[in-house]
Amino acid sequence: MTNGLGSQRPTTAPQPHGFSSMKWWGLAFVLVWIFHFFATGLISAYGMNIVLNAGLNIILAVSLNLVNGFTGQFSIGHAGFMAVGGYITAVITMTIGRDYPDLMSHWIGQNSIFIAALVAGGIGAAGVGYLVGMPSLRLRGDYLAIVTLGFGEIIRVILLNTDSVGGARGMSGIPNYSNFGLVYSFVVITIFSIWRIVNSAHGRVLLAVREDEVAGEAMGVNTTQAKVRAFAMGAFFAGVAGGLLAHFLQILTPAMFDFNRSFEIIIMCVLGGLGSITGSVIAAVVLTGLREALRGLQEITHVDLRMIIYSLVLIILMLTRPNGLFGRNEIVDYLPKSWRVKLTGKASRA
Repeated sequence: MTNGLGSQRPTTAPQPHGFSSMKWWGLAFVLVWIFHFFATGLISAYGMNIVLNAGLNIILAVSLNLVNGFTGQFSIGHAGFMAVGGYITAVITMTIGRDYPDLMSHWIGQNSIFIAALVAGGIGAAGVGYLVGMPSLRLRGDYLAIVTLGFGEIIRVILLNTDSVGGARGMSGIPNYSNFGLVYSFVVITIFSIWRIVNSAHGRVLLAVREDEVAGEAMGVNTTQAKVRAFAMGAFFAGVAGGLLAHFLQILTPAMFDFNRSFEIIIMCVLGGLGSITGSVIAAVVLTGLREALRGLQEITHVDLRMIIYSLVLIILMLTRPNGLFGRNEIVDYLPKSWRVKLTGKASRA
């Protein structure tokens, strides 16, 4: 079909490209488990600590970018969803481990129960996200930020005063089930899921909400429902990250999920670029590594200058790259056309 100027225009909606490149996602899974079985023994415990923290931050940053970047909202309560998922997962695994020790003694039963508990924690966090999102996502801008900030503090205070989950002491004695293979498998799942959502028909609705909410409503888009769905999806992956964190640190305390934790995740999204999945991944890795790299400076100066330098680096980057490292682009957009076709199935840039 052509328009009045004689140029061709598309007659079908854009199609998602996730399944056309399934081999690359499958290859990512294979590489994760090859590294898990053959290379993790070469990394020190301290190095593995940094690697696992980077993986958890990737999950958190990419999932929050679905809300803040692709839907155009401003949520500051991601740590609250992380807390919900972490506590639910820990309660399930500790309860089953206490009541059915034989089931958790074999690696098949242990990993099966753990993965099921992670999914349950994610669903619990998504359910809370849906309940919070229904009334709060009718608001916009600063008002939404204040509501989500209040939600995060409410969750923290509830956990602080709930003796059944340890109260201010937190939960200790959580089994160590998180490992490189599981953490980075969920990293791949998170990136793939968000990528598929963004490149689907529902993703186009989210982008419409981000670009002009009033125009979207005029075209018949239920903007509140779209925002709530994105909120719940992001909360699900934050809950999974919380469960992985609990079984990595083997302890949970309400103080781990305060405002500062939510703010760190927001920084990763903004630094990588609001609307860029690969930008969030790279920013999460860079900021996780930067904080640890500056630890050596503290040993030399005997003064903790990490947060000062960390903040200065962020300020400089925001002054030089106000839209983040990648803006709304992905790293593949900077590759030659032949590589873009092989990796994504798309010949043109997004």
